[in-house]
Amino acid sequence: MAAQKDLYDAIVIGAGIQGCFTAYHLAKHRKRVLLLEQFFLPHSRGSSHGQSRIIRRAYPEDFYTQMMAECYQIWAQLEHEAGTQLYRQTGLLLLGMKENAELKIIQATLSRQGVEHQCLPSEELKQRFPNIRLARGEVGLLEKSGGVLYADKALRALQDAIRQLGGIVHDGEKVMEIKPGLLVVVKTTSRSYQAKSLIITAGPWTNRLLRPLGIELPLQTLRINVCYWREKVPGSYGVSQAFPCFLGFSLAPYHIYGLPSGEYPGLMKNTPDEHFILDRHPKYDNIVIGAGFSGHGFKLSPVVGKILYELSMKLMPSYDLTPFRISRFPSLGKAHM
Repeated sequence: MAAQKDLYDAIVIGAGIQGCFTAYHLAKHRKRVLLLEQFFLPHSRGSSHGQSRIIRRAYPEDFYTQMMAECYQIWAQLEHEAGTQLYRQTGLLLLGMKENAELKIIQATLSRQGVEHQCLPSEELKQRFPNIRLARGEVGLLEKSGGVLYADKALRALQDAIRQLGGIVHDGEKVMEIKPGLLVVVKTTSRSYQAKSLIITAGPWTNRLLRPLGIELPLQTLRINVCYWREKVPGSYGVSQAFPCFLGFSLAPYHIYGLPSGEYPGLMKNTPDEHFILDRHPKYDNIVIGAGFSGHGFKLSPVVGKILYELSMKLMPSYDLTPFRISRFPSLGKAHM
């Protein structure tokens, strides 16, 4: 039996942005929380590293757009608590052919949800953004609240906040074994801990932890190419010139994202891009799983962390979790349990 000092209300495995926000919400609600990370912080092996991420409310799905409303509030709250800028509004420019179905759906979603946006026909698009080379017939949709999140600064701010709220962060401590039970036992390379609930937010290492617990999720590790393009005219694609983040739909099946010059002066970031898994383990209801975030999880992490906190404390979730349930995968039958 572990000593009383090693007993926690919750243990969170994985100190990426999702795990950090989960631990943050737990600590905010005065829960005794331990955040475990196998690598020494900061590290670049997961999907939360790097200096910048896009933040937006522009989604085809209403539920993501609704979640983002609260995300903006929590990002602003963290920014205030940390006393440092974590978000810069640049606007988000979505580009595609006039007949592009996804662009039309996003515009309809923004209208339904009352999000400020502007449709830009080809000629107006050329006038507003003369340094973007457009395809014939390409139009724009400008979401005013889109912008840049400073990812590294956000992670540091969260980890500091967790500690200040009484949470414990252990890095360089790899989980070797999980023993389910009324109290979950987590054995690491250093020692064993007990907790009333366990939250797994381990990114590409999730299935390594879940297989011994009788389940394997249909997760695919996604490698995203991040490129930095040198500006021909220094500063012309910077936020000081009101150049927005952008998202192009013209190169199906890939989406091309871009951020203004900022991380490295004179260079602008450009990357190619489904629903998350937010659920309890089908057999052990005090083990909660958060997975499948690569691509668009960073901006949504304030609400994802809140939902994982709610699930771990057996509270009523703030959002309908139907799109995020494990049961949506028909192939995960009894053979996987």
